[in-house]
Amino acid sequence: MIIAVASGKGGTGKTTVATNLALVLAQKIKVQFLDCDVEEPNAHLFLKPELKSAEPVSIPVPQVDRERCNYCGLCAEVCAFNALMVGKETVLIFEQLCHGCGGCAYFCPEKAIKEISRPIGLLERGAAREISFVHGKLNPGEALAPPLIKAVKQTIASFDLTIIDAPPGGSCPVVEALQGSDYCLLVTEPTPFGLNDLAIAVELLKKLHLPGGVVINRSLGGRGEESIVSYCRNERIPILLKMPWDRELASLYARGEPAAAHLPAWGELFAGLGRQILEDERRAR
Repeated sequence: MIIAVASGKGGTGKTTVATNLALVLAQKIKVQFLDCDVEEPNAHLFLKPELKSAEPVSIPVPQVDRERCNYCGLCAEVCAFNALMVGKETVLIFEQLCHGCGGCAYFCPEKAIKEISRPIGLLERGAAREISFVHGKLNPGEALAPPLIKAVKQTIASFDLTIIDAPPGGSCPVVEALQGSDYCLLVTEPTPFGLNDLAIAVELLKKLHLPGGVVINRSLGGRGEESIVSYCRNERIPILLKMPWDRELASLYARGEPAAAHLPAWGELFAGLGRQILEDERRAR
C-alpha cells in the first residue's frame, strides 16, 4: 500500500504527521519512507537515517551541432516550454526551461540536435532503524522538481507500506508525488488559509480519483475548525485525527525529535491514525 501525505499549503505539519506515522507503523509492518518534498526535504531531521548511497539525477537537454543546423526554427516551434530560440545564424538554449521531452531532437530534419545530461539534484538512500529511507534534494536554483520526484518514486519496493511525504500546494510536483498512491492524507490547520488551500487539495484528489482523509493540526476548536469540519462533511471526506495544540510537541519539533518516540500518548494517536487510514482505504476500494 502507498500512502501519500500532502497539504494545500506549507507549515501545516505534513512532515510531522508523515514521520510519526512511519515510526509507529514500522513497529508492526515493513515501512518504506520517501521524502518527495525535494525542494526542502526535512524528514531526515526527524527520522535521522544513516544514508548509505547517493546518486545524481539528470535530465536530457539539447545540444546543437552548428555545422549541421540550417536554422529552420522547427525545434523552437516544437518546444512547448520556450527552451529554444532560433535566429538567422544562432540557436539559444535555455536549459533551465527545458523539460527533457526530446521533441526538438526527434523532429529536427537535419539531425543536428543530440541530448546531453544535465544534473538537477541528488537521490540519497539509507535506513532509519527499521524504516527504509529515500529522499531527493533538488539543486539550488533548479525549478524542475518532477523528474527528481519521479526518480525517488522509482525506488518504491515491495514493502508492506510506502509513505510518501509530498510537496505542499497543488502544482505539478504535487501531482507527480501523488500519482500511483492508494490513499492520500491531507494535513490542514484551522485557519481561513488552511481551509482555502485544503479545498484546492481536495479538488486535486478528485481529479486524480484518489481517496483521502484529513488531519487537523493545532486543533483548538473555534470558528476556524468548525468551518473545516463543515467543509469536510459536505465533501464527504473523513476527518481521521484532530491533533491538539501541545507545547511539548512544539518543543520536540524544534529539536528535531518525533513525538511518537518520546510521548506515549502521541504514539497512541498516530497508531490510531494508521488503523483508520487502512480501514478507510479498504472501504474506498
